[in-house]
Amino acid sequence: MHKTSRIAAIAAACVVTGAALYGAGAATAGQSTANSTHEPYNIGLLVKDIDTYYGTALDANGVYQASSTSPYAKDLARIDAQARDYIDRAARTAKHQHKKPAVVFDIDDTLLLSLDYEKRYNYTYNSATWAAYVNQASRPGVFGSAELVQYAAKKGVEVFYNSGLSEAQRTAAVENLKKIGADVNLDADHMFLKNTANPPSYLSACATPGAWTCTTVQYKGGTRKHIESDLGYDIIANFGDQYSDLDGGYADRTYKLPNPTYFVS
Repeated sequence: MHKTSRIAAIAAACVVTGAALYGAGAATAGQSTANSTHEPYNIGLLVKDIDTYYGTALDANGVYQASSTSPYAKDLARIDAQARDYIDRAARTAKHQHKKPAVVFDIDDTLLLSLDYEKRYNYTYNSATWAAYVNQASRPGVFGSAELVQYAAKKGVEVFYNSGLSEAQRTAAVENLKKIGADVNLDADHMFLKNTANPPSYLSACATPGAWTCTTVQYKGGTRKHIESDLGYDIIANFGDQYSDLDGGYADRTYKLPNPTYFVS
């Protein structure tokens, strides 16, 4: 999640308030920040709402964790149930049509939860502290995420990862995904990370060596286009916690996972 374009959590989350900050299901439009002459939602109250939504609590090791009985966990469970039913049906249809079905997962806060980082740094971002955090490879899994990855694989669906993490963070990402049980296709042919020094040719419209200008949508949409057009797969579902993970086409269905802590344009 190299968030050079990241907008602070508070600015994004003020658009929608309360415990149900984001809904489940497919995303069709991008989230935008508030543009109002009225007084914005109080930051202190918003942080309390976010904590209530996650059921945030320190564990015995002093790490902020989400509760498995929280509204956040319940929203994820609903999305998971919908996705499993859809993957089952879509995989059968794709195979009947002699297509190669695939699913694409974002990583940060789609598979690996970053709540502890957000809490410790007051919902702000710093490249050095973020890199150190990622390299610990100790993030817990987003509830149900590893199980959904395994479910898709068992249904004969090819699993790909499309992340804003940098190429330098590949080793840590693989290690962390293995720890949570998402040990499926963690090779370079299936895990696409942001390589600004040596970008792939399919992103040449916005990225050349040493000159990366791709937006998140261009990068992720271009990668999905590569998976479909060049590798020959039919992406039946695309999962992400940001609308920029999902916009740009090249997926039959998109699933927006809840994340009220930051916004990536």
